[in-house]
Amino acid sequence: MSAELRRTIRSDMDASRVALEATQYSQAAGFDETPSRMIATAVSELVHNILKYAGSGEIRLRQVKGKGCRGIEIEAVDRGPGIADCEAAMRDHFSSGGTLGLGLPGVERMMDEFSLESTPGEGTRVTARKWI
Repeated sequence: MSAELRRTIRSDMDASRVALEATQYSQAAGFDETPSRMIATAVSELVHNILKYAGSGEIRLRQVKGKGCRGIEIEAVDRGPGIADCEAAMRDHFSSGGTLGLGLPGVERMMDEFSLESTPGEGTRVTARKWI
């Protein structure tokens, strides 16, 4: 298995493909079914955010090592409009796009580590990790 999975996101077809690949990638890295599906769900949510708010971007999955453990890191990057208020975006039911507003907070809950960096007018980077 490759140490990194990198996919450009431009369409809904990319979203479907990368979610399946995320499941396969995490299982090949040693994750059981449930955490593999959590990783795939997080990837799917991040990809849909890229498509909805930025139009295109990139998803990267890589194997990482921590203090006596190993895991998968997901990085979602876009050059879209950015998020004006990251703190508000992390609250359940906050949405600037007419959605339920559960995506980013849900990803944070599913993963073991989560960070959100965004600059209005420049784009957004979400990094999340799941540990075995």
